[in-house]
Amino acid sequence: MSTNSTTALEKKSVAWSVGISLLLILAGFLAITIPSAAGIAVSVLLGWLLVLSGTGHLMLALHTSSFGGLVWEWLLGILYFLIGTYLLLYAVSGLATVTFALAIYLFVEGILELLLASQVRSQTGWVWLMFDALVTLILATLILRPWPSDSEWVIGTLVGISMLFSGISRLIISLAGITTERHHQDASHARR
Repeated sequence: MSTNSTTALEKKSVAWSVGISLLLILAGFLAITIPSAAGIAVSVLLGWLLVLSGTGHLMLALHTSSFGGLVWEWLLGILYFLIGTYLLLYAVSGLATVTFALAIYLFVEGILELLLASQVRSQTGWVWLMFDALVTLILATLILRPWPSDSEWVIGTLVGISMLFSGISRLIISLAGITTERHHQDASHARR
């Protein structure tokens, strides 16, 4: 691959990264502004994903030849389908379960972001990734403390905050990539 095509690919990647970062920031603001609607949306989305996953497991069961695999796929398919259907039918009351699952998800995400931040310490902007990880861990704790009493608004608000900080930290890292790229181009032109 030539240097020009590699540079064009890197510019396109940075542009996508900036665009996704801005979408995360916008979605974060919307979720914070209307948290109950965002919470119900998360519940409904999760419900549909579980229904689709359950359907996939049931279809796979039809093509599984071993008895153990057949039973396992049927059980998983039925479980996913029933939980997904419950979330779709009772999205508001299902928020307590979704809230707890979200707290666990954010806790794991925070730990993984801490690990990632420690691995990219040599890159510009790694501190923002570390900050994002700490905010995510704090949000997980804030969800678990009042759970389940505040389930209706907590998901939308906290997911919004998490998306907002994720978008900001990724935007800063993306912009640092643009600055680094320009610095390398200026140094390359100066050598010629």
